[in-house]
Amino acid sequence: MRGKGGRWGLWGLAAVLSAAGLAAVVLGLSGPAGPPGPPAWAATPRPVERYGPVLGRSLPVRVDVPSIGVRAPLVRLGLEAGGAVRVPPAGRPGEAGWFEGGPTPGERGAAVILGHVDSAKDAAVFYDLGRLRPGHRVEVSRADGRVAVFTVESVERVPKDRFPTGRVYGPLDHPGLRLVTCGGSFDRGRRSYTDNVIVYAAETSVR
Repeated sequence: MRGKGGRWGLWGLAAVLSAAGLAAVVLGLSGPAGPPGPPAWAATPRPVERYGPVLGRSLPVRVDVPSIGVRAPLVRLGLEAGGAVRVPPAGRPGEAGWFEGGPTPGERGAAVILGHVDSAKDAAVFYDLGRLRPGHRVEVSRADGRVAVFTVESVERVPKDRFPTGRVYGPLDHPGLRLVTCGGSFDRGRRSYTDNVIVYAAETSVR
C-alpha cells in the first residue's frame, strides 16, 4: 500500500516491526538481562531548541553515532509481502538499513533507520543503542555530500506488541530521525527479543 506522493501509507505499516525481524537469527548473547537498555527517565522528551534546515531528497549512505562508537554503512529497506519492514542482511551485522518508504534524513518528516542488536556470534551494529541519552548526536551522511546532524530527544524501550507505529512513522513538521533495534530479554522459544529500543531525534544542523 502506498500513500500520497508514492510514499508508503502509515497504516500500511500495521505489521511493522511486529517482531522487528531484527533478532530472528540471534542467540540471545546478552543473557537474561538482554542488551543495554535506557533508563525510564530517558523516555521523557527533551525537545531541541531549534531545528536545522529542511533538505531535499538524497539517499543516506552512512550513520555515525559517536557516543557509542557506531560508524555503519546503510542499505535500503523496503517492505515484506506481509507489510513488515525488511531488515538488514543477517550475515552483515555491521550494517544498518534505512526504510526507503519514508523521508531521507534531512527531509521533512521521520526518517527511520533499523539495525540488528546482535548476531549468532557477536554484538551487532545497534547493540549499544540503549546507552544513548537525550542530547547525544547522530550524524547521517548523504549521497549529495551533505551530513544531517541530529540531536537525540528521547530513548525508550517498548514491548513489541505495543510498538508505537504512529510515533515512529507518523508525520513531522521538521526533519526527524528514528533509530530502532531489539531490546529487553531474549525469548528462546520464539528466538526473539521481547522489546524494541527506539531513539527519537531531531535535525539540528547540516554540514
